[in-house]
Amino acid sequence: MIITLIAAKKANDILLTTYKCSPPVSIRTKATLTINSFEKGGDGGAESECDNKYHSDNTPVVAISTGWFNHKQRCSNNITIYANGRRVNAMVVDECDSTTGCDADHDYQPPCPNNIVDASKAVSLGVSESDWGELSHSLV
Repeated sequence: MIITLIAAKKANDILLTTYKCSPPVSIRTKATLTINSFEKGGDGGAESECDNKYHSDNTPVVAISTGWFNHKQRCSNNITIYANGRRVNAMVVDECDSTTGCDADHDYQPPCPNNIVDASKAVSLGVSESDWGELSHSLV
């Protein structure tokens, strides 16, 4: 049994769930895809953690939840994302922090859930921009 909920933090009187691990990765691993900007001035915030650089939204890059990021062990590795009958490879360049949030470094967003793949627009998998947000998909 894997227990992923490890803590709850209180920020501005809001209870936030935090995680240090993510579901094991296999061909059937389900994740939630979100679309984000990795460009300077975009909604991604600071430079990517793996290389301290910004990345074009036309380049397939992702930030993954803390457990999958595994202390930068997946930096510069490609992952394959399957959804809508399509697949795309994207390079891991950042962590979607599941342990902290609600501060300037995290654009005042709450901590990421433990199953997030936060992708550049190049990874949209044919999903129309009006439907961007969260999409359930599989990854390897």
